[in-house]
Amino acid sequence: MLVLGFDPSLTNFGWCLHNSDGVGTNRCVERGRFQTPAKTLFIDRYTEMRENVRALVERMGATYGVFRVGQESPVYGESYSEGLYGLYLYTCEALRAAKVDVVFFSPGQGKEHAATFLRRPKGWKMGKPDMVEAAKAECGGKGSWNHNEADAFWIARSAAKFWLYHDRVIGTNDLTPAELRQFTEIHTFKRGKHMGETVEKGILYRENERFFCWSVEE
Repeated sequence: MLVLGFDPSLTNFGWCLHNSDGVGTNRCVERGRFQTPAKTLFIDRYTEMRENVRALVERMGATYGVFRVGQESPVYGESYSEGLYGLYLYTCEALRAAKVDVVFFSPGQGKEHAATFLRRPKGWKMGKPDMVEAAKAECGGKGSWNHNEADAFWIARSAAKFWLYHDRVIGTNDLTPAELRQFTEIHTFKRGKHMGETVEKGILYRENERFFCWSVEE
């Protein structure tokens, strides 16, 4: 499966096309970054990024038949800011207009998969060098990687596993413990006022909140 991954930023917006059927260097088909100067009027930066995303998605669709996307989004994590939420909205607009499916991961979720791959000890804080190391290791250990592109690669890789599981191409035995928890977690409260209540926390249960199937939207 070919999945396009995004690591949004107004300064360095990383992207990567991941091939889950590839081996070594063929895992990464293309990668790059969009950049806008800080001195540019804020609304122009957002609209430029939106159009960059739209153009890239359309090119990937025409060239490779890509209609699945994964995106890191601080909206779902500890790095939330109004500026990044604005970029999230503009990116969503571009993806919906292009009619592609998208799944969103928090920054911590993407890093957890990379940490699992590198077999980092529990509690290890994944930094930029770690993410680059993980991307290079998964792609044959060659080439010079920017950390934004590395983050985008791991989001794309994680999204590919999600979409393959969503489509029932793979099963639970094909997922790592971290992937299984993130995709399918169900939590039952054992104490407090919500004791006995069950909450479906996994991404798979949260369509139109954590993933969107815009390719089939009327």
